[in-house]
Amino acid sequence: MLAKYWKQIGFIILIIAVLFNITLKLINKTSLKTEVLESAKYMLEQEENNNNTEK
Repeated sequence: MLAKYWKQIGFIILIIAVLFNITLKLINKTSLKTEVLESAKYMLEQEENNNNTEK
């Protein structure tokens, strides 16, 4: 009986996995403000490192 319904069972498992993945991404989503601040800090650090190596 399992062999008869293997496509449906696999499809249901796939849907559950996709929904679980989307839910986790929504829960752990970082805010845009945090992303921008982290990017700005990184760019400043890289610029300081470049200035220090040029001297």
